[in-house]
Amino acid sequence: MNFNFKETFTAFMVLFAVIDVIGNIPIIIDLRKKAGHIQSEKASLIAGFIMIIFLFLGQSLLKLIGIDVNSFAVAGSFILFFIALEMILGITLYKDNEDDVNAITASIFPLAFPLIAGPGSLTTLLSLRAEFHIENIIIAVLLNVILIYIVLKTSSKIERIIGPNGIQIIRKIFGVILLAISVKLFAANIKMLFI
Repeated sequence: MNFNFKETFTAFMVLFAVIDVIGNIPIIIDLRKKAGHIQSEKASLIAGFIMIIFLFLGQSLLKLIGIDVNSFAVAGSFILFFIALEMILGITLYKDNEDDVNAITASIFPLAFPLIAGPGSLTTLLSLRAEFHIENIIIAVLLNVILIYIVLKTSSKIERIIGPNGIQIIRKIFGVILLAISVKLFAANIKMLFI
């Protein structure tokens, strides 16, 4: 086993920044209000499962359907861009039938995928795999899943502490950060498509 604390910590921090579960608290709170309840265990486990499966099969799966990693990253940057616009402008671009939003569907879509295990985190996993040993990345993913579970479980307490105005401020700030990440992801990968 090639366990390395530095590799694990670096992979953990990179994934933590990309998943941005703290920045997603306003979205999590909105989803909880729409669905009435979020199944924290299910959302965390499904997100972790998607990330670990993608770590092993991602590149092969993309090659099988004729998509390269850079195209996947560009598509992911668009999704992140629109989520960021929703956060900054306070608008809803993704419309779902309000009656159909329940705890099970909200826990899987859009929470587990694409919010937690989204294009940004999946693309990041492929990048990390090129640099680090797989055991360290798996440990980093599991640590992030535990942290995600804690945040999902305590989101109502966090909401009470921060308050509605605090949530709006965090939502706008992290919206701008997410917008910047989407632009960076787009810029870094679009030029690779034309080489």
